[in-house]
Amino acid sequence: MRRTRRPKRSYRRVKWLAFFLLVLVGIGLFWGFGGLHGRGGRGSAPGMMAGDHTVHVMILGVDQRADDVGRSDTLMVATLDTESGKGSLLSVPRDTRLAIEGHGYDKANHAYAFGGHALSQSAVEKLLGVPMDHYIIVNTSAFERIIDAIGGVDIDVEKRMHYEDPWDDNGGLVIDLYPGEQHMDGKKAIQYVRYRDGEGDIGRIGRQQKFMKAVLEKVISPEILPRLPKLVEEVSSAVKTDMSLPEMLDFAKRLKAIHDAGLSADMVPGKPAYYEDISYWIPDIVATRQMLADELGIEFTPELRAAAEAAAAEYKAALPKGLTVAGGEQKKATTDTGGEDAPMKPQEITVMVINSSGINGAGAQVADILKRKGFRISSVETGRTDAKEKTSITTSARNTDVFYGMPFPCIIMDGGSSNQAVVNIGRDYKKK
Repeated sequence: MRRTRRPKRSYRRVKWLAFFLLVLVGIGLFWGFGGLHGRGGRGSAPGMMAGDHTVHVMILGVDQRADDVGRSDTLMVATLDTESGKGSLLSVPRDTRLAIEGHGYDKANHAYAFGGHALSQSAVEKLLGVPMDHYIIVNTSAFERIIDAIGGVDIDVEKRMHYEDPWDDNGGLVIDLYPGEQHMDGKKAIQYVRYRDGEGDIGRIGRQQKFMKAVLEKVISPEILPRLPKLVEEVSSAVKTDMSLPEMLDFAKRLKAIHDAGLSADMVPGKPAYYEDISYWIPDIVATRQMLADELGIEFTPELRAAAEAAAAEYKAALPKGLTVAGGEQKKATTDTGGEDAPMKPQEITVMVINSSGINGAGAQVADILKRKGFRISSVETGRTDAKEKTSITTSARNTDVFYGMPFPCIIMDGGSSNQAVVNIGRDYKKK
C-alpha cells in the first residue's frame, strides 16, 4: 500500500466545513431578510461600491481549538440581490496576500487569528472595495454529523483521489475515491472536500463550490425541505453571527427560490506566488472589482476604476523583493499528448512543493529547479519541520519518467491525477 507522508499543518487542520454550512445556514440567513436593504450609501466612500438592493455576508470557516483562537481557513463572501433573488458566492483563497491593519501584509487566513472577524472584515473590504453587511463564523467540528443529518449528498467525483497520511492529527487520514457519480455520507464527503494535490487550494475551492451546489440540491428536495427548521436549530450552535435565530429559521421557505434563481460561484482572480518557502495568492484587484461591479449591476465608473487601480498600485509596491509570481494564469493542462498513457510534457504538469526537510529555503530552491525544467508550480508550502526522511515525488504512472534526472535524491511514486504532482522534500535533500 502506498503511504505518502505529508505532515503539513494546514492539511491537518480542518478547512472543509464552512461551505456546507454556508448553504445550509449562511445563504439562508441573509436570504431571510425580507425587508433588509444593502448599504448602498456606503458606495459613495472612495473605492467602495454597493448596490441599493444587495446584501453582502462574510463567511468564515474557523478551526477553533481549546488552546488556539483558530484561523479562517475558508473565507467566502455571499451576495444577495434582494430584488431579483439571485445569490452568488465569491471565494477568497486562504493564501491571498492581504493588507491586515496593524500587521502589514499577510495571508487572509491569518487575519482572524490576529483580530477576529472584525479584522478579517476590514481586510476583505479593503481588497474588494465592497462593504460587508453581516458576518457568519462557522465552527468546523460537526461536518459528518450534519451531512448525515440530511441523508448524504450525490457527487460526481471528477478523478481518482488517493492520499494517505497516518500522522494526521485525527488519528490518520485516508482519502480513497474513484471517479464517477456516487452517494456520499459524511465520512466520504470529508474525503472529497479535503483532497488537495497539485492543484493546491484553487482546485479544492472548485470542489467546495461544486459540493455546495450539490447540498443545495439536496436541502430543497421534498424529503428534506420540511425538516429544515429543525436542522437549522441544530446547526445554529456551530454558527456565530450578528443575525437572529428567527432570521435563520425564516430561510427554510426561501432556499428553493435561491436555487431556481441561480447560485453563481467565483473566486478572486489572481496568480499563485511564493516567497522563500511561503505560498501566496496574489489577487488582481482591478479585475476583482470589475467582476463585483458587474455582479452588483453597478457601472464601473472611471472613478471606481481609478480607485481600484490606485489600490492595485499600492498593493504591488508592497510586494517583497524576491517574491516569485507565476508567469501566467493557472489553466487545466491539455491531455492531447498522443494517447491517455503517453507521458505529458513538463509544462502540462502542475506541481505542489512541500518542504518537510527542516532546511530553510529548500522549498523555494526545488521550485526553481522544477520551473527551469518547465514544470508549473502551484504552491510552495512548509510541512512539519524535519519530519520526513526521504524526498518523494508523487505523480501519475504515465508521468513518472518525466521526473527522472532530478539533481537531488528522490523516490518517484505513482499516485494522483495525470496532470499534477506533489514533491515532498525530506532530510536527504542536499542544498545546492
